[in-house]
Amino acid sequence: MDAHPVWQKSSFSGADEGNNCVELAPVPGAVLLRESDDPGVIVRTTPTALRAFLQAIRVGRFDAVR
Repeated sequence: MDAHPVWQKSSFSGADEGNNCVELAPVPGAVLLRESDDPGVIVRTTPTALRAFLQAIRVGRFDAVR
């Protein structure tokens, strides 16, 4: 894992301690994701895969998944 990734929290998330959200950190050749309330669990993906996942969310591909 990269030594000191710079994590970015969504602008939609408040500054309060109770506002948990997904945080992203760009690293060479990849993007790291973590849940702010469980920062020890980090998922590594590629920018291309993340872009495809977000596009699928936007078009409603997961709306029926429960």
